[in-house]
Amino acid sequence: MSLSAVTPVSPAELEARLRLHRLPELGPARFRKLLEAFGSASKAISAPASAWRALGLPLACSEGRRSSEIRDGASHALAWLERPGQHLLMWDQPDYPALLAEISDAPPLLFVAGDPGILEKPQLAMVGSRRASRPGMDTAAAFSRSLASAGFVITSGLALGIDAAAHQAALDVGGRTVGVLGTGLEKFYPQRNRRLADAMIASGSAVLSEFPLDTGPTASNFPRRNRIISGLSLGVLVVEASVASGSLITARLAAEQGREVYAIPGSIHHPGARGCHQLIRDGAVLVETIEHILEALRGWQQLPLSIETPSVTHPLLMLLHAAPHTSEALAGSSGWALPKVLAALTELEMDGRAVCESGRWFARVS
Repeated sequence: MSLSAVTPVSPAELEARLRLHRLPELGPARFRKLLEAFGSASKAISAPASAWRALGLPLACSEGRRSSEIRDGASHALAWLERPGQHLLMWDQPDYPALLAEISDAPPLLFVAGDPGILEKPQLAMVGSRRASRPGMDTAAAFSRSLASAGFVITSGLALGIDAAAHQAALDVGGRTVGVLGTGLEKFYPQRNRRLADAMIASGSAVLSEFPLDTGPTASNFPRRNRIISGLSLGVLVVEASVASGSLITARLAAEQGREVYAIPGSIHHPGARGCHQLIRDGAVLVETIEHILEALRGWQQLPLSIETPSVTHPLLMLLHAAPHTSEALAGSSGWALPKVLAALTELEMDGRAVCESGRWFARVS
């Protein structure tokens, strides 16, 4: 969405959106349909039931919007947002992750604990088996350390096994990592990774969820979580997975979203390698070293000008000197692909020539 179309969300509208978000049978598509039909969540909440029926929405949605449970849940979420380090990102606001906004079913709301600013940095997802082998865990850790050291944010699902190894390894080298939950942030699952999540939040990384804060673990929610992992990322690396693994769902979603898919091969005798082998047969990039990933992303990482060039002549800095921009607005103004913009901004930030504040990028004045 362009900056010109952004309207700040009032307290009343925020409360109404939190109420809509809790309604049964109301996913991202129906949430957007309501906002487009009525112009705001506040107007949707107060609209007559007949208007909801005319949009083809289930009766459960219409009847639930005024219940005390829905109201109380929204009030609790508002109180949660008042605490330091706890945030809500909305799909039509400039601080919403630009890459995620590109997918067809982007979550209308994202609850974030930690630093939401890292969601604008180039991310690579790493996923794999919850019951990974020791060599698989070691491989995940090695790749995560290398990729995090190269400047990528490591994104995964905070599950046991490969996910946890990838998150922890990124932290070990001082990198950043994002955990996407299949539960609400107050119903953390699995509890064995609670300490890891707390360490991520404390170190400047982030844990997020599209689900209301009190949503418990439900099997159908984890595939939904997977589309966010892939949607946030430039690509998905599958380290070790069986053919029935949820990691293959993430890889399939990544391919549908136009993201890169990478897979690490293994022994033909190891069941945990068969999912990766299937992905490679289906066209995933076979990965043996980090260079295989960096080569595939080189077109997004290269800048047209060297860092020795005076900063004002850099194409993105020229735009930022004129006015602050979101990364999405920079992509539109420069004509660059969004992943290339994100990689360039990371380089400029590391060089001390640009800074991101509240979802918008500014040129540093020397």
